[in-house]
Amino acid sequence: MWSLNWLYSLLLYLALPFALLRLLWRSWRAPAYRRRWRERLGWYGDRPLAAGIWIHAVSVGETQAAAPLIKYFLDKHPDLGVMVTTTTPTGSARLRALFEDQVRHVYIPFDLTPILTRFLNRVRPRLVLVMETEIWPNMLRVCQGRGIPVILGNGRLSARSARGYARLGGFARQTFSRLSLVAAQTNADAQRFIDLGVPSERVRVTGSIKFDLRQPASLQDSAEAMRRLWGTDRPVWVAASTHEGEEEPLLKGHRQILARLPTALLVLVPRHPERFDRVASLAGRLGLPAVRRSSGRSCGPEDAVFLGDTMGELPALIAAADAAFIGGSLVPVGGHNLLEAAAAGVPVAIGPHAFNFAQITELLVQEGAAVQVANADALANLMVDWLDDAATRARIGENGQRVVASNRGALGRLIALIESLEPTSPRQALPLP
Repeated sequence: MWSLNWLYSLLLYLALPFALLRLLWRSWRAPAYRRRWRERLGWYGDRPLAAGIWIHAVSVGETQAAAPLIKYFLDKHPDLGVMVTTTTPTGSARLRALFEDQVRHVYIPFDLTPILTRFLNRVRPRLVLVMETEIWPNMLRVCQGRGIPVILGNGRLSARSARGYARLGGFARQTFSRLSLVAAQTNADAQRFIDLGVPSERVRVTGSIKFDLRQPASLQDSAEAMRRLWGTDRPVWVAASTHEGEEEPLLKGHRQILARLPTALLVLVPRHPERFDRVASLAGRLGLPAVRRSSGRSCGPEDAVFLGDTMGELPALIAAADAAFIGGSLVPVGGHNLLEAAAAGVPVAIGPHAFNFAQITELLVQEGAAVQVANADALANLMVDWLDDAATRARIGENGQRVVASNRGALGRLIALIESLEPTSPRQALPLP
């Protein structure tokens, strides 16, 4: 087994220059990738980083899901301090928008022992909470050696990912066995973790904490203000968190919608900020006049597209729309979270590639709270039907709110597990006072 651990680390060392070059390449379109790159190597200058709780959330979705958990620790254990790591600048930006300076943030270090050692020596966490599916072998090994419990919260593992890990044999089993606790979203997720080596007594099914999202009281006001920018008497649908390869068929689909509903407006929100300019240009090339949110300008009757090119406003854009489509699902990215739309009472559609949210998609579809479409043409037809039928929209929206409300509780169950965590080794102190 040591040979596989050694080989894994060797491959990471060999890949390190290419990882840094990739950051540089991405920074040409998204300059934020160029900033603070030293953090990924465990170099932080003189910044104070010590925190009792370390939470890792990859990007925007995981950060949003972790937000109530972060708030809990800030409220109930303010003396411990919270460190949040992300992989992407968008995750960092979302964290800052939610908590400003209440939590500390750095980018997660590369999974190499010397880098992790520098990080852990500075942070000195008593507890590590990893959101959803981030499995880093050296991080788990080093934390275990230091007696730091690592919890996988809101854990999910697709059948495809499980098969990939299983091919690694004993190396995967040893890695997964180092998790102190897995709070899985579903029974199927739980069984996959057990099959990969997590002892069954360390696995619990808690549900998805994404159902526990609470809409802020200000959301309705923000949505109403947004709607005034668009025009209160025109049908509006939002395409949220779209990816490369989706915008063109969505824009062409919107042209089909306009042929039947001439005043319809598409609110288009690309997932990655570095693509805002290209998507705006694409709308122009397709003959669809667009207003950018960042311009502050209201939509005129001639404007067919509203480009959401600001950060942190997606909840208001969704809540203000008549219907929603969740991106990353017309292309094989795996989709994004449907629950924000469902909780807002907005009928929601998703494409065929929804494997990142398979259980949530299946549940919402079964309960009449969402529709899964095969392609952009089917989506355009669905949106015409929805935008032209207020009664249907209301029924589907009510179904979504009911499903979200009936599945809340995972956050409380996860917190109870964390608070009751017992030492897993003689060296390990209880994580919380």
